[in-house]
Amino acid sequence: MHSPFPVFDGHNDTLLRLQMSGGNDQVSRFLNGEEAGNIDLQKARAGGLAGGLCAAYVPSPGMAKDANGDFLAPSQAEALTKTMSMMRLLIDIERASQGALTICRTGEDLRHSLEQESFAAVFHIEGAEAVAADLDALYVLYEAGLRTLGPVWSRPNIFAYGVPFRFQSSPDIGPGLTESGKDLIRACNELGIMIDLSHMNEQGFWDIAKLSNAPLVASHSNAHVLCPHSRNLTDRQLDAIKDTGGLVGINFGVLFMREDGVKNAQTDIGLIARHAAYVAERIGVDHVALGSDFDGTTIPAALKDAAGLPRLIDALRSAGFNDEDLMKISHLNWISVLERSWAA
Repeated sequence: MHSPFPVFDGHNDTLLRLQMSGGNDQVSRFLNGEEAGNIDLQKARAGGLAGGLCAAYVPSPGMAKDANGDFLAPSQAEALTKTMSMMRLLIDIERASQGALTICRTGEDLRHSLEQESFAAVFHIEGAEAVAADLDALYVLYEAGLRTLGPVWSRPNIFAYGVPFRFQSSPDIGPGLTESGKDLIRACNELGIMIDLSHMNEQGFWDIAKLSNAPLVASHSNAHVLCPHSRNLTDRQLDAIKDTGGLVGINFGVLFMREDGVKNAQTDIGLIARHAAYVAERIGVDHVALGSDFDGTTIPAALKDAAGLPRLIDALRSAGFNDEDLMKISHLNWISVLERSWAA
């Protein structure tokens, strides 16, 4: 089973999964395959996963919360250490892969990797706690290969207020960008780092929309009208994404698809296609892509892992998407928005 279209995916947490699993064989387990997890090189090849945004996400210490019920952010020192460790792991995988994985820093890198069937990995940070207000680490991480960044995960930090996980809630929770957050957005525009709006609350979203000169991108979010979760995008947000030439990566997580908000792995993968079809109808197929959240959330058991992507392509086709649409959704739209975002 192999997808008829190469799939470039907007979000995975595979580096964190490998890091948390421990051991000295993380590189070989990714390259040679293992039973655990949604992504390794063998599963990717089996399902046609050609690349994606590989996230460095640092969990909240003990998943602790403050008095308001918000997750606590790690310290900048801890976040930087763990982010560097995940970046090192990706570099080690590239070096050991003998060309089977390429860390992509330019549009040319991305296109060449896809042509050569080398897994096109783009280094991403989810939650910018590794960066201090002086932004020094941002510039150094960029030189090391960082090309996309989400200012927040679902917790407050010095840059913005990440939207908490709430079902039957709008994303309009909490304040917008801080002054440091505005500096961060300007620096990302200057460097050509794509800004990811998934996990951003609504006020932060609109602050970025006013400030940024780049396409608005939500790498792994769904339609709020179909699933009223705070992590999802309202119609007004979808319209703003269209107006800037941005895109939405449809999230495979069952929590962000189901209208009842139940965490149930026995969820029809057709719901992923339903969200894609809604977004395409609302703002056009040129603004729809995939953002699986593989290795970071509960996905439908029928999909299971990256090897199951052909089943998703079939579901998208059944939802009315033709071959031209599927080429755009599977990879062309991501290539386009990344190239435009990186053109600093």
